[in-house]
Amino acid sequence: MLLTLYTSPRSFPRKPKRFSWKRESPDQILEVSISSNSAISGRGAYAASGVDIDAGNALVDAIKPLAKATARKGADAGLGGFGALFDLKAAGFRDPILVSTTDGVGTKLKIAIESGLHDTVGIDLVAMCVNDLIVQGAEPLLFLDYFATGKLDVAEAKRVIAGIAEGCKRAGCALVGGETAEMPGMYHGGDYDLAGFSVGAVERDKVLPRKDIAPGDVVIGVASSGVHSNGFSLVRKIAEKEKLAYGDHAPFDPSKSMAAALLEPTRIYVKPALKAIAGGAVKGMAHITGGGLLENIPRVLPEGAGVRIDATSWTAPPVFRWLARAGNIDAQEMARTFNCGIGLVVITAAADADAVVKIFNDNGENALRIGAVEANTSAHRVALENTGKVWPC
Repeated sequence: MLLTLYTSPRSFPRKPKRFSWKRESPDQILEVSISSNSAISGRGAYAASGVDIDAGNALVDAIKPLAKATARKGADAGLGGFGALFDLKAAGFRDPILVSTTDGVGTKLKIAIESGLHDTVGIDLVAMCVNDLIVQGAEPLLFLDYFATGKLDVAEAKRVIAGIAEGCKRAGCALVGGETAEMPGMYHGGDYDLAGFSVGAVERDKVLPRKDIAPGDVVIGVASSGVHSNGFSLVRKIAEKEKLAYGDHAPFDPSKSMAAALLEPTRIYVKPALKAIAGGAVKGMAHITGGGLLENIPRVLPEGAGVRIDATSWTAPPVFRWLARAGNIDAQEMARTFNCGIGLVVITAAADADAVVKIFNDNGENALRIGAVEANTSAHRVALENTGKVWPC
């Protein structure tokens, strides 16, 4: 059982189309480009237009060992071919369903770019994809990235991709390739953008959410590390309003700069979640991203069910209290914009809740009961109580 992905294991750059300008001999065609500052030129024309093939090749050579370090059963994580192969049989699957995700890091990248701290946004990129896989019961198998910039800085790009490789190791998936696109005129200065793509697999009879989620089930919250990778347009606006530079001490964590505190990477929940799922007690899970608690939990609930959550049952990172106060954000808006300290929600039968909490806590996470499933036929399926005690404006 072999899965073939017809994607580039890392191509740089996109090869330009060739135009015949002047034939010096029957077997010679000159590649040309037009520059606003120079005449049409032959050899070196592509570099003159702002695309450095040599820099791209240097980056590929620099990141090959990083990708290789993410190899796993089913994939050797080698770069250089035209497509990436994954052997599902070698990975131990019998009757798998494939699950695919794609995501980005959003304007959190602006903080990395402006502060020069590029080492962790790659972890965010992986987390945003693989956490979406795990909530459907799928084990992440492979990951690909897209790195686009106006001017390629090899050292900087290597730091970003090293973070992606680290995220893949944390998730147990192979970094099998990607695309580096140097596109002068599309991005300003040193700006860059990232996109990630991941594929996972789950046995057909293990897909989540299960259909037996019912009133009386327990809602478990697994702590986030901070803002994760959503809501940063608002975060950056609040920092600007408060006249805080990224080099300033963070008012919610004076031991760190604003940039270091806000760039705390998104937690990757894959390995403890897989252990919890293997025990058969997990009925459903929700990754709390854009839309917050209010909009993500209903995505895994059956019709006629809702949840009631007590906001005082966990201690949110101080950044959320600061955001609420400095931004004058009401509780409802907080809960539909940010994760508010809960990055993953797990639903299980009451009799299994303590065992599931223990699995997460024994594997480095902070999990606890935060609420329960109840009958609910209204449009508002998440009742969040006591928010005023947690996020006073």
